[in-house]
Amino acid sequence: MSDTPVADLSYEAARDELVETVQRLETGGTTLEESLALWERGEALAQRCQEWLDGARKRLDDVVAERQGD
Repeated sequence: MSDTPVADLSYEAARDELVETVQRLETGGTTLEESLALWERGEALAQRCQEWLDGARKRLDDVVAERQGD
């Protein structure tokens, strides 16, 4: 698990860490406390990825709307 604040991660970094986090949770072998920390980090990472995707969608929609207005 990275110490980098989730808000500072690029989409790719957040996605890659999310994949690693899910794999660690699926593998097991962690304490309940560690599992909870992984789950919380995973939720934050998933939200960060969604924020990036929503931002990208808005930018694309804005460009399309601008071109349709020309």
